[in-house]
Order: sequence, then structure tokens, then C-alpha cells
Amino acid sequence: MNRRGFLKSSLLAPAVAGLSLSFEEHALLGAEPAKVRPAPAAGGTMPCGRIGQLEVSRLICGGNLTSGFAHSRDLIYVSALLKNYFTPEKVFATWRKCEENGINTAVLRLDADVLRLLNDYWFGEGGKIQWIAQCTLPKADWKSDILRAIDAGAHAAFVHGGVADDCVKTNRLDDLAKAVELIRQNGRPAGIGGHMTEVPIAVSQRGIGVDFWMKTLNAKNYWSAGPMPRHDSVFDETPGKTIEFMRGNDRPWIAYKVLGAGAIKPEEGFRYALENGADFMCVGMFDFQVDEDARIARRLLAGQMTRARAWCA
Repeated sequence: MNRRGFLKSSLLAPAVAGLSLSFEEHALLGAEPAKVRPAPAAGGTMPCGRIGQLEVSRLICGGNLTSGFAHSRDLIYVSALLKNYFTPEKVFATWRKCEENGINTAVLRLDADVLRLLNDYWFGEGGKIQWIAQCTLPKADWKSDILRAIDAGAHAAFVHGGVADDCVKTNRLDDLAKAVELIRQNGRPAGIGGHMTEVPIAVSQRGIGVDFWMKTLNAKNYWSAGPMPRHDSVFDETPGKTIEFMRGNDRPWIAYKVLGAGAIKPEEGFRYALENGADFMCVGMFDFQVDEDARIARRLLAGQMTRARAWCA
């Protein structure tokens, strides 16, 4: 049995601890009881593009919120609040809501909790959402994250933005090249993430041919972007430099942190990302935000935009 088969058989528990909730608890959480699965709402669509052979919705569901990771500035309770809010059923409700709105892809971390949730959602809930895996390059075995993601069913994979930042800072571009090649050898589109614009610049100059970029972008026009002690609140120090680089690059670009981790209104952040060249937007969303975010994205994509970069996907 390969690793994919092992994961599928071992993680398919009949129920997840935390799903055993009372009727009142379900009502408070806004989630239907676990065994009552209404049919998905009809008619939700979202324009798509292609990354390799993969058809991907222009709006992508981010994974930090559902994994309990918050860029919370100086608010120390926010990550714990997320972990308590996003029960497995709430995560499934969010992904179902995405699928109902035509959002067919999520960017998710690679850890035991995410693997368990994906297997339960795919094989227990009948979910279809595609997974772009965020991988690190562990020093003990740099291949392990990538191979684990492939075996677990990832549809595409990329090197985590913070890891790629560090590789560029320490001149370890060979590590990024090996990661891209390994992902491709396993038949998946391969990407590189990054917060610094120097990452895609250095990768391109080195001749590392990615299938897509994961690169941060927002206008940096929210108060906590500085100048001040920033409390984990700046995600693209040089957005103009990012826009300029991407204008001359023809690889598909997934822009993330387009809302500054919740500091920018979706109407503003989406328009800025799309008009400045992003092919896709990865956005962390609560279940109650999905409908509105999808509506805004559809309206912008259907309307007139001043876009300097051609669609690359």
C-alpha cells in the first residue's frame, strides 16, 4: 500500500471528535447536524484560468484561517479564537460554501490536521475542492513535505513564501530549483511563494521555470502597514516593484494577502490585485464571508478593468 492509500484508510474515521455536538451547539455554530447534508445550492459560478492542466477558479480559498493561523498584529487572542471557531464541521461548511460559489480550489498548509480534514471532506463528505499544497523544505529531509503532499492527493504544490524568502536571502536557490523539479517529476504544477519581490526576480534570473507564482500583493494603504512597529502586518514592502516584475513575466500569478490579512475591504483589495496583474487571488474567508467575496469577485471580473498585464492563465 502506498502512502496515499495508507492515509486514505487510516484517516477515514467515521466521525471527528468535536463533531459530537448538541442541537443547541449546532445552532449556535450555524452548522447543520453532521448527518444532514442538503444538496449544494445551484448556479454558483466563478471565472477560471489554467495552471498547467489544472482549471482553477480566479478566487481561491486561503487556508490560514481554517488552520488557526492569524496575522493578528498585537492581538494575542486571535489565533486561539480561530482554532475554536473552525471546528471540522465549520471548515467543511466553508469549503462547501466555496464550491457552491464556483470556488473550486483551496491553498492549504501541509500538516496532520489538514490531511485529516481533506480526507474526511473528500471521501466522507463527497467534497471536490482542489488542493494546492504549501510545502516547506525540512532540513532533515527536504523532499518529505512535497512527497507527503503528492501522496495525500495535492493537485499542485509550491514552496512556502517564508521558506523561499529565506532561500533567496541565504543564496540557496538550488534548493528551490530541486523542489520545483521534484514537484514536476510527480506530475503536478510547481510554484514558488514569496513575500519579497526579490524572490521571483532571483528565481527567474536563475532560470528556474516555475508553473506559477504565489506572490503577495496589496496597496499597503492601511494604518498598521507603518511606519511604526508593524506587529506582523506588512506582507509586500514593495508592491510597485512586484507589479513591475509581473508585468514582464508570463507565468500564472496567484496573489495572496490581497486584503492585508483583513485590513482592506474586499472591493478595494480585489480590484487592486486584478487591475495590477494577478491572475488569481488567494483569500482567507470565514464561512459567512464567502458569498459576498464571491459576488464581488464575479462583478469585478465581469466588468471593465484597467489591466496593464495580459491574463497569463
